[in-house]
Amino acid sequence: MSPPLWLLPVVSALVSAGVLAWLLGAGRERMAVDLPNERSLHTRPVPRSGGLAVMAGTLSALMLSELPERWVLLPALAVLVGISLVDDFRNLSAALRFAVQGLVAAALAALLLPERLGWPVVVFAVPVMVWMTNLFNFMDGSDGLAGGMATIGFATLAAAAAIAGDAAMAAFCLAVVAASLVFLRANWHPASIFMGDGGSVPLGFAAAALGLIGISRGLWPAWLPVLAFSMFIVDATVTLARRGLRGEKVWQAHRTHYYQRMVRMGLGHARVAKLCYVAMAGSGLSALLAVALFPRFGWALLAVWLGIYAVAARQIDLHWQRFAAQNPESAR
Repeated sequence: MSPPLWLLPVVSALVSAGVLAWLLGAGRERMAVDLPNERSLHTRPVPRSGGLAVMAGTLSALMLSELPERWVLLPALAVLVGISLVDDFRNLSAALRFAVQGLVAAALAALLLPERLGWPVVVFAVPVMVWMTNLFNFMDGSDGLAGGMATIGFATLAAAAAIAGDAAMAAFCLAVVAASLVFLRANWHPASIFMGDGGSVPLGFAAAALGLIGISRGLWPAWLPVLAFSMFIVDATVTLARRGLRGEKVWQAHRTHYYQRMVRMGLGHARVAKLCYVAMAGSGLSALLAVALFPRFGWALLAVWLGIYAVAARQIDLHWQRFAAQNPESAR
């Protein structure tokens, strides 16, 4: 007999809360610690293995889920949780991390997508999943940001799955939302724990994988998951592209993302998080309205949001130029 679908987010929340309580209590001394440095936005040591709580709840719900792809998603996410937790403690090389992520992405794409989307899409999907996998990690640099994005982004996917009539997909996405909300309470500014690679990396992979699975099964058009996570995609992609064009090592830690510059200019972690939540909720809600009422105009809607992001980015760039001129030491 199948478990009721409402059970998944409840189990996810309870497991996440239990693991988080242990991490903040008896397990605190065993966690990796994020020490402040010249590339950080925080000024005190903070434990950074909080993503373990998010993924414990997520994987528990996935095991109970009726999602047909769960037996491929489970080992994929488990491998990424494992390698990312090791990285939290030992700082693995970027080459090794990308190699493992690429192999996991290739395996999932080859097992789930060819019959539905064809091999050309499979080849394209692998770098997309690897990029989303790392995107979450790049954007996990300010209190409340990655947890809030996971909450809003996966809630958008859950609602889209419900509109399409897929209760199993909706329930699992809500389970990710539940785990993220539990973590967010401890990650809100001033954060008592960070997500770390052990949570941000598999969450990014899950966002890409579920987005592609939904596309392959006809649950939503290709533009919907892009729009749901568009703010983070744009910030990370534009920032890393600029760093690459300047000849900088894009995989190294830095403080030049748009959200990081907003914090450094004095808006603070909480205000920046709230502004980002508004943008993410706006893009998510507009995506749901579009898929329900006028799906043919979805790509046009995405173009509109890209225009909004371009205007916002330009304003941040201008303010940053003035800030850097007046505070050259702080802007380094």
